[in-house]
Amino acid sequence: MTIRQGGWRLAVFLLAVVAVMGGLALGKGGLFIAKHEGDTLHLADMVLRMARGQVPHLDYATPIGILAVAPVAGLVALGAGLGHALILAQTLLALLLVPAILRAGPSRMQGPWPFVLGALVLIFVLALVHGEAEPSTSISMHYNRWAWAISYLVLVLAVLPPLPGRARPWLDGALIGLGMAALALMKMTFFAAFALPVLLALALRREGRALLAALVAGLAVAAVATMLLGTGFWAAYLGDLLQVAGSDVRPQPGASFTGVLTEPLYRLVSILAILAVVFLRKGGQADLGLVLIVLFPAFAFVTYQNYGNDPQWIYLLALLAFVARPEPGTRRAWGFDLRDGLTAVGIAAFAHGAPSLQNMAYSPLLHLRLGENSQPVGGEALADIHVLDSRMAALAGTSSIAAPDFSQLAPPALAEDAKVSDRPALLNGETLPRCALSTGLTAWLHAVTADLEAAGQSGKGIFTTDTLSLFWMFGDFHPLDQGAPWYYDGLPGLADADLVLVPLCPLSPSGRTAALEALAEAGTELTEIRRTSLYILLGKNAP
Repeated sequence: MTIRQGGWRLAVFLLAVVAVMGGLALGKGGLFIAKHEGDTLHLADMVLRMARGQVPHLDYATPIGILAVAPVAGLVALGAGLGHALILAQTLLALLLVPAILRAGPSRMQGPWPFVLGALVLIFVLALVHGEAEPSTSISMHYNRWAWAISYLVLVLAVLPPLPGRARPWLDGALIGLGMAALALMKMTFFAAFALPVLLALALRREGRALLAALVAGLAVAAVATMLLGTGFWAAYLGDLLQVAGSDVRPQPGASFTGVLTEPLYRLVSILAILAVVFLRKGGQADLGLVLIVLFPAFAFVTYQNYGNDPQWIYLLALLAFVARPEPGTRRAWGFDLRDGLTAVGIAAFAHGAPSLQNMAYSPLLHLRLGENSQPVGGEALADIHVLDSRMAALAGTSSIAAPDFSQLAPPALAEDAKVSDRPALLNGETLPRCALSTGLTAWLHAVTADLEAAGQSGKGIFTTDTLSLFWMFGDFHPLDQGAPWYYDGLPGLADADLVLVPLCPLSPSGRTAALEALAEAGTELTEIRRTSLYILLGKNAP
């Protein structure tokens, strides 16, 4: 793929963005996070398992796709520290996307807009925070940022027609197919949401060759994955997705789907999308307006599925509004120029998303300034990941003062049908205190691991009735075969466990309740071995 005259400036700009943001992130000499330690350790669990030869879905349960983990695990297997590997993986992905940006931007847009598209894509990839407006650093949900970056390129290629003389349907279709395959293997939510809009956009533009190329490229990726991982990989992946979809431990990570459309924080976003559809259709862009109608619920669904509920599609809406504007004075409606209307939509969209975008763009610089009052998470594998002392060392939790027995507060039928978060946690007939750990996760893990080893439990496999089960990363224990780095439902890995550990103040009270109920339902006999102020340790006897 050659770079057209003038494209060299875009290429230099893109490489400069990668060099600045990636360089600032790497310049710290490790990964320094200011929040979301649990999510970071969840990612570390998956990466280290994969670096040891385990395969997601086949050897451990997770709804996160293999491509979200494999680049980092590959670098760790080559000897990189986990913190460096996470940053390097982002930098390498950014470089990999530069050629796609050089195709998508100049072939669909003129003026400054290819530069804007490129900056948006690279900021998504290279940021060290997931978004929102709170200045901080976190590697949590990196796969959402990566998926948005790929989605932007796929949707620009699919939705916007090529400029005169720049049509290359086979290349565009191949890029679309590779992008959609990457989304399916990274975060299935994005693939499921955007598959129909992409198909509709190509059909409306009668891009038969591009559609064929996309199907061939996507199926080729699926074939390669099947050859490398086996046919059972897809069934296991689907099983993990269905298990999460049916779980009531964490049915949604934030606002409801209706809330993402109508709550005050998102209402303007919905209004802007509707205005863009109306202005595009009245401005002679009926097909683009129709595709945007289909894209709007897809955007909302992805936003609803992602923690924080950041409408990260708002910048793409702004781009489409600016790029699709008619010539001045050629189209009018309701007494004003439609070009001005779409310009207003674009400006408002960028302004609405500015806090989150600035936060992501600024995060590598903020990362460079961190370091004081922080310390490594611990352990050789986690030595280059640092956490703030205030979040690592101080144990803090929230406790409920409500009556512990829910059945005393409601009729038995209501108590049985209550959400898992409202039901009491019962262990061998004992109602456990309602408590949730808010800070000090790493301190808790160090303390419990040391206590377990001192009690002679080294070398064992431990099933934890909580969101995370990480003792194998902090001490002489082993990860559970078929375990779950993040608990959603059922008893994943219990068959490989020697012990069951019940935290007295878990990260997820609802997760603890669900796991204890699953143990009771399975008829697992639990015999108490040890009790401390932090946990209860039990031996298990399968029925």
